[in-house]
Amino acid sequence: MQIGSLAEASDVSAKTIRFYEQRGLIPPPPRTSGGYRDYPAEAIQRLRFIRDAQGAGMTLADIGRILSVRDNGQAPCSEVSTLIAEHLDQVERRLTELTATRTRLRRLAHRAAGIDPDACVEADICTILVGRDRLTVPSAGTPGRPLPPTTIGRGGVEGGIS
Repeated sequence: MQIGSLAEASDVSAKTIRFYEQRGLIPPPPRTSGGYRDYPAEAIQRLRFIRDAQGAGMTLADIGRILSVRDNGQAPCSEVSTLIAEHLDQVERRLTELTATRTRLRRLAHRAAGIDPDACVEADICTILVGRDRLTVPSAGTPGRPLPPTTIGRGGVEGGIS
């Protein structure tokens, strides 16, 4: 099967197939007398596996290890289970980080809604992003005074925002 037919059957571009071949994820196929690659039918299944594994968050290095185990005649189930557990842990850590970032951004958005741009001090660059100790608010007849610690916490305005 020529590369165009393989690309269509596996839903992977010819360029990607050549890339996978260079990376060792699919073995180089024999060549026809005219010099064209002549892929075996099994290449379709291998390319679909690579695509599906990438969809599950596996890197090409991970996929290469899995394929290596299979190519050596062993079932890669324990390797795959280990990789899935590692990727799941990474996703859980990332979700925790993203949740914390969302909370911080919500607090900053709330803070931004209450900031008077005319009261910003040039030395602070942007009072929305500075810490509690440096945040000031305008007051009649005063250039600015620090907000009480109960109003602004290290992460922003405290209370009622999640």
